[in-house]
Amino acid sequence: MARSHFTLAALSTAAVPGADIVSTRPIGTGTGGRYDSAVVTLRDRNELIVRVPTSQDAETEQSRDLVALNALTAGFRGRLPFDVPQVEGQTPVANTRAIVYGYITGNPAVLAELDAADPVAESIGRAIASIHSLPTSLVTDSGLPVQTAADAARLARITKDRAAATGAVPSDLLARWSTALEDSALWQFQPTVVHGSLSPESFLIAGDAVTGVLGWSQLQVGDPASDLFWLSSAPSEQLATRVFGAYNLGRSTPVDRQLRKRARLYAELEIAKWLLHGTEKHDETIISDAKTMLAGLSVSVESDMLNPLSTDTGQIMAVEEVEEMLRRTPRADVSSARDSTRVSGISED
Repeated sequence: MARSHFTLAALSTAAVPGADIVSTRPIGTGTGGRYDSAVVTLRDRNELIVRVPTSQDAETEQSRDLVALNALTAGFRGRLPFDVPQVEGQTPVANTRAIVYGYITGNPAVLAELDAADPVAESIGRAIASIHSLPTSLVTDSGLPVQTAADAARLARITKDRAAATGAVPSDLLARWSTALEDSALWQFQPTVVHGSLSPESFLIAGDAVTGVLGWSQLQVGDPASDLFWLSSAPSEQLATRVFGAYNLGRSTPVDRQLRKRARLYAELEIAKWLLHGTEKHDETIISDAKTMLAGLSVSVESDMLNPLSTDTGQIMAVEEVEEMLRRTPRADVSSARDSTRVSGISED
């Protein structure tokens, strides 16, 4: 049974001694009930958010998130044009713990509601660029994972090979992915600090700007394209292009020319990961859903043979072609499937 927001408020007073709470309210559970969460208001009108994981996976994620947030010291946070959750305290509860964070104003972005003319698109691009422009010492000095370009290619290849072993991936998709994975020019990039699990819901929006970024449990050095693949499900190519344009301008160093192609490849491999997740869980509903999405992607690829993922052409496949399939892929479960093939948030639920 989910803990009430009154119970969570009581835990907040234990986690933050001296907290003078005057009211509390529940928060939605957009992460599928993986956390019990509430917002508490203090007498000075400041607000805190308290979260208690409801599963072992969520507890592991929360622990990783704490490591990343501790690594993001004031100096690093000062380089970012948005707020990062600040841990205010914690207290044991049952066999886990309640964590209290400073509350960041804003609502999670909804990709379907964004428009290419919306200034928020540029703010999102700049926000991602600022993360990728952080010194890699942030990660290396904290003992967080470091992934090379070769590692990124190897992990993508593992995903492709495992998906191929199921016998459920159309041969033309396997050929397409193999060609991209064997194209050395596609994998010549400089790894950067990456958030590691970005999705539209990671961005808190107020007005025309990103006010906060949540969910830092996968912070690492890796392929910057891994933070941009979700743009493949943008409602229009113009929106994705505007985000990428602001991102390019916001980077402190030149952006590699193959960034969008790798982002597209990662987006397509997300469907393969969904298939693998269903296979591992022996869930025929998920497997059937993944097969349907792969079949649709195969048709899209066949109708656009002039735009492969390899570097022999300057264009990538149109965003709209896999938009609907990727939008249907459940993010929470795919992230679990992703963990099995990659090197290792806080959200408002």
